[in-house]
Amino acid sequence: MAQVTVTIDSKTYRMACEEGQEKHLTELAGRFDRYVGHLKGEFGEIGDLRITVMAGIMVMDELHELQRRMRGLEAEVETLKKTRDNALSKVDKVDSDITEALIEVAGKVEKIAGKLAGGTDH
Repeated sequence: MAQVTVTIDSKTYRMACEEGQEKHLTELAGRFDRYVGHLKGEFGEIGDLRITVMAGIMVMDELHELQRRMRGLEAEVETLKKTRDNALSKVDKVDSDITEALIEVAGKVEKIAGKLAGGTDH
């Protein structure tokens, strides 16, 4: 287990994390520290715990909004997949119809060619 020291609101915290996750944890702590700093700038010194709770709620609000947007995008992807599948199905049907028509036309051309070839022998 790796350890990293992060700073939030000018206080340092030693935290454990999985090997290789040190940079990620440091970046997350930095982002959270910016939330705390923003709130302190707006509200002043209203207590560490209160600022931390407010920052946590802001993070959760952002997460909630991203999850809502993700659900919307997932629904849009599903709609696009269905549209694609319908279009591919129609293309397959058109290809099949064209193939059948070409086979029918080829058969008629062969009959005509056979009659023409047979008619020139007489």
